[in-house]
Amino acid sequence: DEGVSCFFTSEDLEISKFKGVWIIKVDNTLIALQQLVAWHRAKFSIPVIGITGSNGKTIIKEWLYQLLEPDYKIIRSPKSFNSQIGVPLSVWEMKDEHTLAIFEAGISQAGEMDQLEKIIKPSIGIFTNIGETHNEGFLNMRHKINEKLNLFKNVSTLIYCKDYHELGDCIVQFANQIKANIEQDIQLISWSKKTIANL
Repeated sequence: DEGVSCFFTSEDLEISKFKGVWIIKVDNTLIALQQLVAWHRAKFSIPVIGITGSNGKTIIKEWLYQLLEPDYKIIRSPKSFNSQIGVPLSVWEMKDEHTLAIFEAGISQAGEMDQLEKIIKPSIGIFTNIGETHNEGFLNMRHKINEKLNLFKNVSTLIYCKDYHELGDCIVQFANQIKANIEQDIQLISWSKKTIANL
């Protein structure tokens, strides 16, 4: 009724009822959506900023949009579209006209960020902060931080708040691991209200 003409389904449907549409049968509709959008994302080589953290993802995304909008044609996550479904819906909107992308990513359990990283593929990362949200999905705070850091395994620059001691430690270890494993340097840029930092 709304004009949608292509569907993923994991159910058996009587397709003769549906005229003028494509219906693609898949085992898992979420995985199919994520794989389709990861393929779409691979067609673009513009800078992509990926944002994660416990709080502030949407505000930082919107601040960046307001600051950079005069100089770039920006695609960004609408509202707080940062989930396993929200991220692919956001990235699907990338078009040739865009010169910069800003996407946020949130997770509530282990393993989820690996999927989002394949879709967003950020070149610049921002880790806002770390807090108690969604603790039940992780073994401890370091486990949660390290899971969120999976978003940044291919970035050239990682910006983070140094006010969270565990976060700072995990980020330095993460950057050293990336350098040792794939010989890629990540430029770390820190900000702080409490301690010595880049900003």
